[in-house]
Amino acid sequence: MGSGFSALFADPRGSSFASVTAKPSLGDLPESCVAPIIAYLDPQEICKLARMNRAFRGASFADFVWESKLPSNYQTLIEKVFGDLEENLGKREIFARLCRSNPLDGGNKKVWLDKSSGGVCLSISSKGLAITGIDDRRYWNHIPTDESRFASVAYLQQIWWFEVDGEVEFPFPAGTYSMFFRLQLGRASKRFGRRVCNTEHVHGWDKKPAQFQLWTSDGQHASSQCILNETGKWIEYHIGDFVVDNANASTKIKFSMTQIDLCRKLKTSQRERRSVIIIRCHTGMVMASCSRGLKACYSPQIAEALAGNAQ
Repeated sequence: MGSGFSALFADPRGSSFASVTAKPSLGDLPESCVAPIIAYLDPQEICKLARMNRAFRGASFADFVWESKLPSNYQTLIEKVFGDLEENLGKREIFARLCRSNPLDGGNKKVWLDKSSGGVCLSISSKGLAITGIDDRRYWNHIPTDESRFASVAYLQQIWWFEVDGEVEFPFPAGTYSMFFRLQLGRASKRFGRRVCNTEHVHGWDKKPAQFQLWTSDGQHASSQCILNETGKWIEYHIGDFVVDNANASTKIKFSMTQIDLCRKLKTSQRERRSVIIIRCHTGMVMASCSRGLKACYSPQIAEALAGNAQ
């Protein structure tokens, strides 16, 4: 690789021959020169360039290229997510496996890396949450849906004391994280192949703000509140931020969403008590200053709970 080649061509003006040397191309670059360059690209761009020629493909398998894309505590993540992996596994293969949706805790949690940034994402199903009244079928049901990565959600018919609590403990990489609840008022369905959202029975969520809170094991606390008054679409409600300093130790996070109005219970009719809400929490992305420069870090994608009025 890196050498040219010669060819002899007949001179049309005579019988003599001319020696012509081919011009070098990108395929002639040594892999050791290509690898440090593509290490500055994001993972998806590296995979695209790997299809260009043999030199770029070989360089795309270099361990140091992919180690820079992995979280700083990727070995701790491997132990947490997989337990044990095969020995001599390349960093590219480790990155690919961590980017899959990997189940935890009996399938109630799933964790993966964002393919573009390498940030950690974590999701908890509604069955992994502590929901007040979840075992009482007058108030809640678990229903199947294709809008959840867990294939089912918790469905609320009516309730006065709305309280959802969750807890997660995970070795997050060092950085600053933001946590969001992603909420939708109304029940979604498909009609003639199009997604529609029924908001006819949405009541009560605009009377009093919902309270969002989070606590971390090292004493951090954040809270926010918001009136839920936008129907039919997903809205991201910011709970708060937290900082992880020690990537080799697990961070425990407790979080909650509540809306409790005991006074209104004595004044409203049965029709006004019935309400619809769809609740999904997901990650927010922030930029954190890390040892390798500016890096995208993700908060845990906490929960998916669907609440709505019984049809």
